[in-house]
Amino acid sequence: MADDDRILAAIRGADRYLNGWHGRPTMRERLLEIAEATVDDERPDNYGGGERIERLEARIAATVGAEAAVFMPSGTMAQQIAMRIWSERRGCRTVAFHPTCHLEIHEQKGYQLLHGLHGRLVGDPNGVITLADLEQIAEPLAALLLELPQREIGGRLPEWDDLVAQTGWAREREIALHLDGARLWQVGPFYGRDHAEIAGLFDSVYVSFYKDLNALAGAALAGSADFIREARVWQRRHGGNLVTMVPYVIAAERALEERLERMPVYLAHARALAAALATVDGVEVVPDPPQTPLFHLHLDGERDRLVDAALSVAEERKVFLFADPSSTGSPRRHRHEVMVGEVTLELSPDEVRDLYAEILARAAVG
Repeated sequence: MADDDRILAAIRGADRYLNGWHGRPTMRERLLEIAEATVDDERPDNYGGGERIERLEARIAATVGAEAAVFMPSGTMAQQIAMRIWSERRGCRTVAFHPTCHLEIHEQKGYQLLHGLHGRLVGDPNGVITLADLEQIAEPLAALLLELPQREIGGRLPEWDDLVAQTGWAREREIALHLDGARLWQVGPFYGRDHAEIAGLFDSVYVSFYKDLNALAGAALAGSADFIREARVWQRRHGGNLVTMVPYVIAAERALEERLERMPVYLAHARALAAALATVDGVEVVPDPPQTPLFHLHLDGERDRLVDAALSVAEERKVFLFADPSSTGSPRRHRHEVMVGEVTLELSPDEVRDLYAEILARAAVG
């Protein structure tokens, strides 16, 4: 298997990238932009207050159709706080979410160990939650968390009518609805609806600024005015009320201006790439066609050989495609994520198809 130094060298040495994540601006570029933007700032933020951060929070609230929003350093903090508030308001410690929910697989059981909550896993780990899955829940729930789109299964989404039915099921039972909208920005083109209409199905909404928009870091939690007032208290308890967050806020503002309206362009390119890649023997696109600018590629071959072949192509062609395929449960098939962003537009579908065909051929020879 390739070591981390080789992977890092391949990323740094590449001129073009398949994934928007790998082609993010360098820290130096971001910091220079932030420094330039703060030259005329006479009122920097202070412990969550200030003109700039309040303007951003108001913008997010308006975008998702909520009464208020609060900027937070991380989505992990935002979502655990949301679950804690809903559990206390409902007098119930059980919250429900998909088996691949970020709270379950990436946060070291923070919802349980920090907040004493119980997670009720819902649905097939390899598919989206369905109404039938929800109808099998017998115990009381404080909140239902739905992720749109679901990253770990290829950026997949339920159909609109199915989503409305699921949120309706929760409302009939007075279960709070929380949207993990880390990638909500991607969802509008699939549903043909704006962010406010989609988020309007939920009681609280989390959005990220760095995942699709390429800001430095940071998130926002939105909901009713009283919900956000309570969330600010929990933010301080979590240590998330920093003396200043102006670098993150400026980066978020710029990212919204630069990329928010580009999502339809990214989706169109994702579908063009997927159509070309689907013609390569040993490549499966999931889902096909992509529902968002994020999708998965399942590749035939042994992991070490795929990684070595991909890195060799990156070193020779200066195009970085992947180096981190995950297991699919079969030793002969592995998957990796494609997140289409601005840098991806520099790669034509035909070129990407040919590069993957070359990688699979090299991996087969080994």
